[in-house]
Amino acid sequence: MVLCRGLARATATMLAFSVLGCAHVDSGRETLGRVAAGGVPERAYDQGVVTAANPFGAEAGARILEQGGNAIDAAVAVAYALNVVEPQSAGIGGGGFMMIHLAATGQTFAIDSREKAPAGATRDMFVGLPNFTVQSLSGVAVGVPGMVRGTAMAIESYGRLPLAQVLQPAIELADKGFAATPRFVTSPNCASPTSRAKNSPLSAEYFCPGGQAIPAGTVVTNKPLAETFRLIAQHGADCFYKVDLAKGCDIALGIVEGQTWTRPPASDGRAGSMTLADLEAYQPAVRAPIEGSYRGYKIKSMAPPSSGALTVIQILKMLERFPLGDASKGFGFGSVNTLNVMADSMRLAFADRAVWMADADFVPVPAKGLINDTYLSGRGAAITPGTRLLQQGVPLDQQGTLLSSDPRPFETAGLAPGVRLAVAEPGPGTENGTSHFSVVDKWGNVVSYTNTIESGYGIGVFAGYTRADGSVRNHGFLLNNELTDFNTALTTNPWTGSVGFNDVQPNKRPRSSMAPTMLFSPAGKPILAYGSPGGATIINSVVNITVNLVDHKMGLQEAVDAARISVASGGSTILLENRFANLPALQQALGATGLGYTVNVGDVGSVQAVLIDQQTGKQYGAADDRREGLVVGLPRPRGR
Repeated sequence: MVLCRGLARATATMLAFSVLGCAHVDSGRETLGRVAAGGVPERAYDQGVVTAANPFGAEAGARILEQGGNAIDAAVAVAYALNVVEPQSAGIGGGGFMMIHLAATGQTFAIDSREKAPAGATRDMFVGLPNFTVQSLSGVAVGVPGMVRGTAMAIESYGRLPLAQVLQPAIELADKGFAATPRFVTSPNCASPTSRAKNSPLSAEYFCPGGQAIPAGTVVTNKPLAETFRLIAQHGADCFYKVDLAKGCDIALGIVEGQTWTRPPASDGRAGSMTLADLEAYQPAVRAPIEGSYRGYKIKSMAPPSSGALTVIQILKMLERFPLGDASKGFGFGSVNTLNVMADSMRLAFADRAVWMADADFVPVPAKGLINDTYLSGRGAAITPGTRLLQQGVPLDQQGTLLSSDPRPFETAGLAPGVRLAVAEPGPGTENGTSHFSVVDKWGNVVSYTNTIESGYGIGVFAGYTRADGSVRNHGFLLNNELTDFNTALTTNPWTGSVGFNDVQPNKRPRSSMAPTMLFSPAGKPILAYGSPGGATIINSVVNITVNLVDHKMGLQEAVDAARISVASGGSTILLENRFANLPALQQALGATGLGYTVNVGDVGSVQAVLIDQQTGKQYGAADDRREGLVVGLPRPRGR
């Protein structure tokens, strides 16, 4: 068989799933829809491409495309399959954002299935919990899940196949089992007494049976999850959100009881307030994307409650005045100048994000002002290659952290700038139990979908309830801890004096970093669908890929493989990947003895992307080997 990118390091036992028929990954220089001189992609497709962070997820989507489904059907199939094979990252106990482009109409929009706070949530519900660990592993962190209603809406409104057929690959994976991948067996960290995967007895026994890690290649089943999927397939989304015992629909009972978890080993935990009424009331939303541009290319990405699009566009627009990609001017890939201006653009944008970005259904997010050209020209004017932003005129706190500015005058003509108050500000959220996948079909429909349960393993508790006879009914999926994406301390907006925009409110969606993104030609034709997991670093992963393609003229896979930089706050701590060939020199030049940043080293994101060549119509994919990424393209090569 042909090894796909991201799987070459897997064990031979794990590779027993050769029936997947994985496709070659493009190694050429496919750049923004054109083949660059000197390179030809190894394989192009015209019947669809699926790229996901897990091979079984990618195969599930490809299988649905082969059955006549479109990109929306395939994306839903991937989402449910990932709940089985990548449960630590996403699933029906959480939610996400599905960005859709319809070829027939030219419409681009998103289905928002982000979790909501229960009606009983209060602004101070995290106050008194000693730290993030206790907050995020207690039932109080669980938001009302949105994925099931969101995917049902997508299938009913824009799909070609019935939901039951789309769920079949996931049902089979859960019921018959799959060969456990290296990431599946190492992520639980079974040796650690504080592992999130072991927060409750059911999850501990599933991920670490007998306290031991599962060997890679072991066939893993999840019969309770298969049953849950069958109920949804047979009775629709209502079976997840409403109790109907005559139909066997008892999933909601398991969600409500599951979020009462208070971590018996930790007396300082706190239960959630979700009720059956909260579940019944949940509805997804269809949202227009935030639109911007970068060097003539159009960008469409996720609107609030996500901070993704606004922060990505802010960063890119502040970078636009620099000659990125021009090594002769000192701005080649991985140069100190390039990383310096990228870092300070990120710092400024994240400072604004912390104050102004939240659920726009509840607070007046100044979305137009935040990405206004004049506002960003002034905001980024002090960025200077060779210096770290500390100059007079740039607002800093006593720790040297960049502070927000006031975009409201650029939102509404004639509005006077506000006066900044001396009040507390929130920091960036953490959102790392997340997965991204991208799909294009033979008709040219495109999906960019980021799905999450927040931290790895969410709350670390399976949905389930105790029956009258004392036995436990396990529904087989993990509950999210999404509400920790709110400000867990009470904050105040320093410009308005009002309650912090991302403070908890009943029925509000917490701010997200997820940024499912699409790049369009100047004529408005879709070129690229991409996104990433990684908490606040999601935003910076999207920025890195965009700069790599547009400025550094990299091929698609090259752009995904390349080293990344991330700064996820107004502070001056940089995260660099060890993929930078000149990492020691960069650490010295950017660090304490150079420009004064604090430089850490680690991975940033896991980008999955699909591309449409504007000249030929051919389709390509790139998968990220930072996880177990896989591209499956159609038609498959003969003999596979």
